[in-house]
Amino acid sequence: MDLIKRRGSGALISTTGAAIQQIPCTIVQFLLFGFLNRLWSNTCVNSYALSTPSATPAANKQALLRREDNALLRGQGQFGHDIQLPHLKYVAFVRSTQAHATINGIHTTDALQVPGVLQIFTAADLGVLHLPHINPLLPLMHDTAFPVLATHEVAYVGQPIAVVVANSRHAARLAAGLVEVDLQTLPPHNDFDNTAPTVTQTQHHVGTAPSADALSVETKIISPRVSACPLEPRACTASWHEASQQLTVWLGTQTPSRAQSDIATLLGLPLTQVHLISPDVGGAFGARASVGNEDLLVPWVARHLKTAVQWVATRSEDLLAGMQGRGSEMTGRLTFNAEGKMLGLQAGLHFTLGAWLPFSAVVPLRNAARILPGPYQVPHLDIDGLATRANAAPVNIYRGAGRPEAALLIETLVEKAARQCQLDPVEFRQRNLIPPEAMPYTSGTGECLDSGHYALALAQACERFQYTQQRAQQQLRRAQGECVGMGLALYIEPCGQGWESARVTWHDAHHVTVASGSPAQGQGHVTTYAQLVADTLGVEAGHVEVLMGDTQTCPPGTGALASRSTAIGGSAIVQACHNVLAQKQNGAAFPITAEEKFTAKEAWSYGCVIVRMQIDTDTGQPTIEHIEWVDDAGHVLQPTLVHGQLIGGAAQGIGQALLERMVYDAQGQLITGSLMDYALPRADNIPPIHISSMHTPSPHNLLGAKGVGEAGCIGLPAAIMNAARDALSHLGEVELQFPLTSEQLWRAMHGH
Repeated sequence: MDLIKRRGSGALISTTGAAIQQIPCTIVQFLLFGFLNRLWSNTCVNSYALSTPSATPAANKQALLRREDNALLRGQGQFGHDIQLPHLKYVAFVRSTQAHATINGIHTTDALQVPGVLQIFTAADLGVLHLPHINPLLPLMHDTAFPVLATHEVAYVGQPIAVVVANSRHAARLAAGLVEVDLQTLPPHNDFDNTAPTVTQTQHHVGTAPSADALSVETKIISPRVSACPLEPRACTASWHEASQQLTVWLGTQTPSRAQSDIATLLGLPLTQVHLISPDVGGAFGARASVGNEDLLVPWVARHLKTAVQWVATRSEDLLAGMQGRGSEMTGRLTFNAEGKMLGLQAGLHFTLGAWLPFSAVVPLRNAARILPGPYQVPHLDIDGLATRANAAPVNIYRGAGRPEAALLIETLVEKAARQCQLDPVEFRQRNLIPPEAMPYTSGTGECLDSGHYALALAQACERFQYTQQRAQQQLRRAQGECVGMGLALYIEPCGQGWESARVTWHDAHHVTVASGSPAQGQGHVTTYAQLVADTLGVEAGHVEVLMGDTQTCPPGTGALASRSTAIGGSAIVQACHNVLAQKQNGAAFPITAEEKFTAKEAWSYGCVIVRMQIDTDTGQPTIEHIEWVDDAGHVLQPTLVHGQLIGGAAQGIGQALLERMVYDAQGQLITGSLMDYALPRADNIPPIHISSMHTPSPHNLLGAKGVGEAGCIGLPAAIMNAARDALSHLGEVELQFPLTSEQLWRAMHGH
């Protein structure tokens, strides 16, 4: 099961196209029960073409087989659940059953009688310990400190209240269920509650407002919370070595150096006494970018008891208390003239943050606000955003992190405006896109879009989709009583900034070691990094050893998030290789080591997606019939890996658009607490996806690379929404919300 990647065209897709290409869809559904492929895929049976307006040699190289796959296919991967140590103790958490309540008492007598239970810890045993500070990318309006264990009050269902330690996992869980917590219920704040505490705000006000007689369209879009649902639920193992005063922690994380620092800070230890290892990770998607309560409590218990302890989450725990994604309520008003020229955009963005704030909590709001108005020239911007707390699980970055929300809002407005102007939506967009000669372009929100040819992406997508013929065919099908829609979406994607590290050691021509501060969660970094070193140093890729995810063998790094690993982490590797070459030319003795940091401005990916959807007039069931997609990720090093990243993101984008939604009731209780209630896409939900690639290099890194892993989550949901609205456009402007369930579409068709 560890080998399964999220994505299939009626098939289960393996980690390697060479070894196992596909397994019949019926087997997938039996094995995974609709729980398909939450890891990045690297192969696909769909078509994949390369078109290169700007030629890049690496884009046309024969792709290497993924080096990671041999061990995984042989069952030799080591995930968080696989860590086994001598004399291991087990942890279970007593969690809040209320969304908001005061704690009147915690009673552990019965739980302590369970055979094998060693100890039960509460906040009184820990002292004053808080979760790490967040990244203040936006100004914070109040203190965001939050206790690692609940003290006098609980703030969400699933919040840890006590820690049970036992000799077996069964005993720990049994005892946790016997701990009695006396709670006095308080009124909860729900998502988007206007009385909830505001954590941060942002605004962009640019240009002169259009005249009152300008044409306009409006929309309101609610993007519900979703769960990252990685194939492997969370796990943490920690071992304290009393003789050396060393703590070793095994934690699946996208940010090993930051996790190491957070654990050391909580325990009051120097970094040198904390060794963090991120083993194979069964999916991350932003949900593993920050440490949570459990990730800190397990090391605390290990040090306190001077032993080795392990916590392995159940799927229900992950759904209940793990970090969630999305969660926004947006309004927008687009003004334009009769010729279809955009004049102004007014947007109100309200994001929910949950009960406590992970490190990157404000990133989705910040991204959504600064990305608007997308790839278009709009002289007047009036954008206001705020983020508020709620008595629910925390919301963190999730594949796209604010980019999908921005694309969804502006592209919905664009299609509505085109219909009001009685212009084809392609023509409306062509009249407003930022031209290539304007690059680099400074947007109204002050962002520097480094490179791109948006009109060409639109034109190529239309050509490959056969847009004109498809519109004619749509009219014929409508005349025969079918409900068919076509939706477009363009998107832009800021891809990481800041620094990353690399260390390259030349032992001899048959042995080179590269250590990166950017780990992997399925992207194929071992393959990519080895090839970068091989190309730069002139050695065989098979002679390059790649080290990642271990704070003892790798330099400190920022980590693998925000689509930055190849662009920034890869540039650091190339820079270190050049340093090695310089030392060799100067006659340095072997082994030769060079360690480098590379700092970069953001690169901006972009693309265009066109979707054709049919809606069953009897049931409302939507069927995506065709997806045509042009993406520009700059200089592509490994086309097969890029394709897998795009397909994996697309599967999650389709899931958000059609199926996925976390639901809380008015009392803050989670309704979608299992995979019987929270719907994930299956193989047969994923249609054929035809991808073409443009290659406009970014000037902001040594490789000319741009991010690619999040694009599918950004462009596809907006295009799917527009396809559904277009299908129902004969009824007028029907307001729809995600997920586009058959019930919602049926009600819209029948006037409910």
